[in-house]
Amino acid sequence: MKEIKIIGLTHKSVDLEKIGEFHLEDSEVEKRLKSLMARTDIEELMYLSTCNRVEFIFTSPSEVDDDCLLNFFHAFNPNMDETQLQFVCQNAQYHEGMDAVSHLFRVASSIDSLVLGEREIITQVRKSFEDSKKFGLTGDSLRLLVEKSIEAAKQVYTETNVATKPVSVVSLAYRKIKDLNIPLDAKVLVIGAGKTSTNMCKFLQKHGFTNFTVYNRTMKNADGLAQTLACENRSLADLEQHDTGFDIIVSCTGSSHYIITPELYSKLLRDDKERKVVIDLAIPNDFDRRIADDHKVTMIGIEGLRAIAENNLKEREKELVVCDKIIQNNLEDFRNTFRERQVEKAMSQVPQLVKDIRERAYDTVFVKELDGLDKDSKKVLDKVVEYMEKKYIAGPMKLAKDILLQDQLTKE
Repeated sequence: MKEIKIIGLTHKSVDLEKIGEFHLEDSEVEKRLKSLMARTDIEELMYLSTCNRVEFIFTSPSEVDDDCLLNFFHAFNPNMDETQLQFVCQNAQYHEGMDAVSHLFRVASSIDSLVLGEREIITQVRKSFEDSKKFGLTGDSLRLLVEKSIEAAKQVYTETNVATKPVSVVSLAYRKIKDLNIPLDAKVLVIGAGKTSTNMCKFLQKHGFTNFTVYNRTMKNADGLAQTLACENRSLADLEQHDTGFDIIVSCTGSSHYIITPELYSKLLRDDKERKVVIDLAIPNDFDRRIADDHKVTMIGIEGLRAIAENNLKEREKELVVCDKIIQNNLEDFRNTFRERQVEKAMSQVPQLVKDIRERAYDTVFVKELDGLDKDSKKVLDKVVEYMEKKYIAGPMKLAKDILLQDQLTKE
């Protein structure tokens, strides 16, 4: 099992910005991975890339030492300079054998994720394998590894509460919106086009909201979000001229002062007396809380959301002991299945070897003796040989399988 290996950069070893340097565009993946395999002795390969990890899961007969790591990353990206290569080799995480299997099980189960219990990772692991399989880079070992990883992850998610309570402020904010039963055609005024605002809007869009208007300090930086939301993109400097009304404000900027002041809020209302919802995800706040004293406003603020998220995370962490037990049971199952599969592969040629011996005996070794037999005698001989052939294949193969399994147990 030592041939199973994982090399990667994760949020546990380097900054997320550094991890981003190793992400590949979809159009690059096939070419780069095939080039990596061609320059190394990797036999099977898959590439897992998320917002907090880039990992190469592969099989190889070679030991991985410092020189091997250097060659690996140079093969992955020949344009890396010496400083970059030294950095990645010093900070890469390496797993081998059952340690690698355990690592992938924990990754797929979100136990090793930046956010414990986030289910998206199981889909990312599956897609990573399917893409690599489509490129012709995987084989039986990675197939079995990924299948068992996903099985373990599903068991973790269904038999524990590790994923039942949301811990991201975006998902928590949406739950509060959902509880308010706001119509899906509500007008959503988006202030700021950074990562948090973008994630919040994508969440709303995913659940059916369609009517967005984006305001950002730099319009060019908001083009991508506006395109995703299929809405108008305007300059933040023109916010006080907004005259089409709103039902929800989503705000998250990097401003050091309030973006929505009492005066600006009154202008935005345009004499509208209906209750509004404000999702303020900025630190410090974009929305002057005094506004809620004079207007009908339902505030969803970052402070309250973070408190809920931290409490939910503590609840998730209580499940880790149960998760670990599930992982351990699945690791033992994988160990046994992998051993059996390796023995089956090793013994797969035996039936054909037996058939070859039979043909050689009939056609060469005993050809004269067989010519002297009558028709009935030949039929009886054929039946005897076929019977012995079946028994020879079944019985000794089982015995050999047991011996090889025991031998592997001794070695491990």
